[in-house]
Amino acid sequence: MTITAAPAANATASKARWRARVRWSVLLLTSLGVVGYAVANYAEARLPIRPGSHGLSATYAHRPIAIQVAFYTHIMMASLALLAGPFQFSTVLRVRFPAVHRWSGRVYVLGVAVGSVAAVVMSFASSIAFDGFFGFGGLAALWAWATWRGYRAIRDRDLPSHRAWMIRSFALAYAAVTLRAWLGVLILVQVLTAHGSVDGTRIFNNAYAPLPFLSWLPNLVIAELMIRRRGLPAYRLTPAATAAPAVRSR
Repeated sequence: MTITAAPAANATASKARWRARVRWSVLLLTSLGVVGYAVANYAEARLPIRPGSHGLSATYAHRPIAIQVAFYTHIMMASLALLAGPFQFSTVLRVRFPAVHRWSGRVYVLGVAVGSVAAVVMSFASSIAFDGFFGFGGLAALWAWATWRGYRAIRDRDLPSHRAWMIRSFALAYAAVTLRAWLGVLILVQVLTAHGSVDGTRIFNNAYAPLPFLSWLPNLVIAELMIRRRGLPAYRLTPAATAAPAVRSR
């Protein structure tokens, strides 16, 4: 019985490792894609931003200089966090090169600390008003909070809680990727269902409107499912009920 069970167990473990590598590779490549896009568009940033600038920076051309500085600071530091984040989930790196894991973690925390503050500043001048303020501002605040909880957990040597909070933290960082994915999907749906002429500006605005919340709320749900599946400390709104002590009968 043991002889026949061992190969099956090894095959199952091998498939699980293969699936984990595929998931990690997708995570890394999509993160690199967004970072590459940001670098390509904003590497030659100039302040103040001139009217007629391309891409997202044009939105901030008429904003105060402090908002423009926050914009480029967020792009740079959030890209740093997004680049470092996937490597925090590499088992090989964590086991074989713990010093590299710790230093990449510090880089990630630095990127979040500065990038989230810059994002909060940006939210006050969002082009979609209160939706942007509450959606993107809430994202930035939760990103900073989850990362802080993960940092404190590792300082307290609470590894399960550290892993759980860093999964939540990167799920929020990954909003940079899912925002663009949702934007493409919502634009495509409108184009395919449009009747007559297509108003590109109207379609883009309709697609962008829900993204301040849609870009990260599903990420948190998926992150929590992953945390529960792995047996890590799940988030609870209320403390877990403790079992009452058993009463002996005489």
